[in-house]
Amino acid sequence: MRLRALLDTDALGLKLLGGEDELDRTVRGVMTTDLRDPSRYLSGGELVLTGLAWRRDAADSEPFVRILVQEGVTALAAGEAELGDVPDDLVEACARHRLPLFAVHESVAFATITEHVVRQVSGERAGDLAAVVDRHRRMMTSGPAGGGPDVVLDLLGSDLDLRAWVLSPTGRLIAGPKASGPALTAEACGRLAAEHLAATRTGRRAPHRVLLGGTTYSLFPIRSTGRAPQTARDARETVLSDWLLAVEADAGDWAEERLDLLYGVTQLIAVERDRRDAARTVRRRLAQEVLELVQTGAAPAEIAARLRVAAPVLLPGLGAAPHWQVVVARVDWDGAEIEEGPVAQALLEEILVDPLAAGPEHSDRIAVAHTGDEAVALVPLPAVPTEHDGSSDVLADALLESVRDPLTAGLNDDGRLTLGVSAAVHSAEGLRGALEEARHARRVAAARPGRVCAAGHQELASHVLLLPFVPDDVRRAFTARLLDPLRDYDRRHRAELIPTLEAFLDCDGSWTRCATRLHLHVNTLRYRVGRIEQLTSRDLSRLEDKLDFFLALRMS
Repeated sequence: MRLRALLDTDALGLKLLGGEDELDRTVRGVMTTDLRDPSRYLSGGELVLTGLAWRRDAADSEPFVRILVQEGVTALAAGEAELGDVPDDLVEACARHRLPLFAVHESVAFATITEHVVRQVSGERAGDLAAVVDRHRRMMTSGPAGGGPDVVLDLLGSDLDLRAWVLSPTGRLIAGPKASGPALTAEACGRLAAEHLAATRTGRRAPHRVLLGGTTYSLFPIRSTGRAPQTARDARETVLSDWLLAVEADAGDWAEERLDLLYGVTQLIAVERDRRDAARTVRRRLAQEVLELVQTGAAPAEIAARLRVAAPVLLPGLGAAPHWQVVVARVDWDGAEIEEGPVAQALLEEILVDPLAAGPEHSDRIAVAHTGDEAVALVPLPAVPTEHDGSSDVLADALLESVRDPLTAGLNDDGRLTLGVSAAVHSAEGLRGALEEARHARRVAAARPGRVCAAGHQELASHVLLLPFVPDDVRRAFTARLLDPLRDYDRRHRAELIPTLEAFLDCDGSWTRCATRLHLHVNTLRYRVGRIEQLTSRDLSRLEDKLDFFLALRMS
């Protein structure tokens, strides 16, 4: 707002004492102070209100006014309640530094002026931002992209003093404010995403308000511009793919106009997201072509030709065809008529992005197709992972480590995500085997408890692969027959037979190594093992009995 508008408002009781030529200056805020040096609390553009308690004599006015001018203050308003008239030395100091000066009548409270200025400035900022958002939206929907989420977040910060972040449903930071202030940690991002997904699944109306670390955040969904919320048959179709806008503020008492403005911001970000997602069309088509060739048993030469086309798109500038891994994912919803393949496809595209890399452009090297209810990803690797250096290898557990909590909240109690990862292959001949390996690994993951589960190719070479497929009643009976006598004995005598058995098997039956690990004399170890054999009627010198105990411990 302009200084002239303040002077024209009779209810404020302001009288101009100097600076008539400066009345077109802009007021961006208001501050009340009686400090001799208030510079640490000034950021520029303020109307400063003072009761003159800082003034002891005429010499104090000059340094006080000089400080205000150096900090970029727009104008000074001095109250008449303390000294009656505003001192001439202050009037003269303001005139020398061309700082507009107002006198505030003793009947007018500073709070009245503060409230008026804040209301006017906030309203004008919101109006200005709304106009910018509307102009930006029209530009983006009819022409080139307007700079992405970062530009919009900068507008929120500069025009409404709101810090905001764009997050993926897994808690990945896509864009954040450039202004100074505490950064949003990866843990906080994950917590906010989890809260948003949980609120969405329970049908709560947005924005969702969350208290995190003493700070309140308001969470706004960012939905695809191509599908309004009411046209989605089921919220589960998009809950695991929609972005969200996290605003560091409590929107509970916001006016409708302010809420509408923030929803306009989310639509603006959604337009930009749709543009970026459109780039995935080529990669998806390449992945679909390769997948169809692999599944139909096409000749390796034909698959290799498709891979040569895909490599420059997925790894620009690499110069040579990369090695590949296959990742298979499936999302299952209980009792829902949802096409689950596209849901798994969008989610897998998000999961495969490096969680430490901010920005949606990092998904440019991911090709995901879907067939039936499962999604299949071709993950290019720039080098063959070796036995000693697996840094470029995609590991099943690592994929879900940072996204497990948000996804569990989004899946609620009626959804499951299972994921399998193959070993790396270096030629087209290996892709069919890699696909089957990833599918087998996903089935192993599906046999485990939990809403979000993954398994890797390493597990397919182990006897542990068989354990998830043993029926629960068989598992319980088998473990009870072997281990219950030992547990009962441990409860009665504190003999630690179960820990002794685990250590003995882990040491491959070596008496010396096991005794050293348990800090026991070998004779004491022999006594415990003898008690185990007596209670279970088994012989730990026999391979078959060792294996039974090993499996029983694993299944328990």
